[in-house]
Amino acid sequence: MDTNLIEPALNTGMLHLDSSALWAGLFWSGVGGGYMVYGWKQKAGIPLAGGVAMTLACFFSVLPMTLISIASMVGVYWLMKRAD
Repeated sequence: MDTNLIEPALNTGMLHLDSSALWAGLFWSGVGGGYMVYGWKQKAGIPLAGGVAMTLACFFSVLPMTLISIASMVGVYWLMKRAD
């Protein structure tokens, strides 16, 4: 099968399927899922919202995904410390 027909379709628009994007998406969606489960079980809205933000950030490319996820983690930490 000729891969020259498939590769241009994978690299157009916002579809980034290189290995770093896949690993970053797997990592940040896993962390976001953990935040969502924790927020759901503890009935805490702040970690739940942070987990949703991290999970939705996985639809972006690697750099914005990482920055949004780190900002969400810092925001959840800061808001939870402030609530005490």
